[in-house]
Amino acid sequence: MEISLLGKNALVGGSSKGIGKAIALQLAASGANVTLMARNEKAMELLARDMDRSKGQMHDYLVVDFSDFASFKKTISAFFETRTVSILVNNTQGPEPGSALEKEVEDYQKAFDLLFKSVVFTTELALRGMVERRWGRIINVASISVKEPLNYLALSNSIRAALVTWAKSLAIDVGKDNITVNSILTGYFDTDRIAGLNAKKAEKMGVSPEEVRDSMKAQVPLKRIGDPEEYGFLVAFLASDHAWYVTGTNIPIDGGLLKSL
Repeated sequence: MEISLLGKNALVGGSSKGIGKAIALQLAASGANVTLMARNEKAMELLARDMDRSKGQMHDYLVVDFSDFASFKKTISAFFETRTVSILVNNTQGPEPGSALEKEVEDYQKAFDLLFKSVVFTTELALRGMVERRWGRIINVASISVKEPLNYLALSNSIRAALVTWAKSLAIDVGKDNITVNSILTGYFDTDRIAGLNAKKAEKMGVSPEEVRDSMKAQVPLKRIGDPEEYGFLVAFLASDHAWYVTGTNIPIDGGLLKSL
């Protein structure tokens, strides 16, 4: 099966590194024109320069701060005044870790703006062009914690759960316009985010980060941490015509980590 995204314009959030970067690279390799979106302008400039252009693609980037909604709203609105996208990958940095007892109501509001409000606003803007063209792919980067909450990620657990239920509702509304909406439930992947979480967990537990990582690997039936490239393969499939009949789903990519059905 060959995946071709020639002629498709993709906007990929959080794409200066980690999972977002891997997604952007794979979409470009599949022929899409990719707009990177993140805070680190230098990293995006280098990545946009080096991404696959063998099929005549054009790549660029958009500097945004997902944690400042007022600023983000202004920037993303200006982008969509002159641009349209066929593929939207909603992905942001994660909120600070911590248990439910360690968080205040203000922390939940910040996480809501970061993980939910920015996604809904961006999607509403992207949908205008998708509906007009009667073709679109909306792909949300979520977490396995929406099905099996991780107690040290109370903010992420709560807000990402709202995100995937919103996405399910949206999928019902836009299906008639040949637009699919899917969420990916992310397991353990080899990213800076995981390394940072492991470092904090190790400090709290009085062990080394390597011990925390080994413990994580032991929990996964495949006995390894995921490679971000593997994530990119799944997103490229969901973005393609091969995934026409896949919508409203929550797809785990976790090496079998989730125990629930």
